[in-house]
Amino acid sequence: MMGAAMMPLSSCNGTFNWIYDEPSLAADFGFIEIDEAAGTGTIYIDATSYAKWTYIDFQSATIDTTMLSADGSENGDVLSWDFAVHRYDTKTNEGLVMETSFTSLDAFAESGKLPDGEWVADIWTDSTVTIDMSGMMDGEIVYAPSYYNAELSKWLDVDTSTMPPVYALSGKVYLLKTADGRMAAIRLSNYMNESKVKGYMTIDYIYPLGL
Repeated sequence: MMGAAMMPLSSCNGTFNWIYDEPSLAADFGFIEIDEAAGTGTIYIDATSYAKWTYIDFQSATIDTTMLSADGSENGDVLSWDFAVHRYDTKTNEGLVMETSFTSLDAFAESGKLPDGEWVADIWTDSTVTIDMSGMMDGEIVYAPSYYNAELSKWLDVDTSTMPPVYALSGKVYLLKTADGRMAAIRLSNYMNESKVKGYMTIDYIYPLGL
């Protein structure tokens, strides 16, 4: 059904377990499902670390990672990528993101058109991308300067005004437009693994979308 629906588009550990969660020995990360005929797939990544960016590239269907320092520097170069995830934060490679009202990729595909909405670019921030949460209870959180896409990062709201924090998936479909004009539809369907450890992200997508 998805393939047929997309035809119109193609044509046009520590004390605070609730903060850190113990990573499990999960396997099979990356593009774990790809249906080239339908233009759909699923990405599964380990975003449990606050000191790592995970870079996702749709064209090659690959992921890569770098380690993040408090000064914002990273210990590796990723030559080709479309968007990246740090814990639940996101950034794009000079792209734009739109939040849609759709709550399923099927419904979006069946609409047969791109919705109206505002395209949002990344911003530079030194108070959003957390790299060290160990001093949180004392009000001391270390942030790394970085680009950040506030629109795509809406996919998961983390309310830290209560203890433990409250996590809420938006459930919405987000459109990513890359710097060279390619487009993808993205939906975060889960942020935990089977053991309920937070930070394991399941991302469903449609790629590419026709202009």
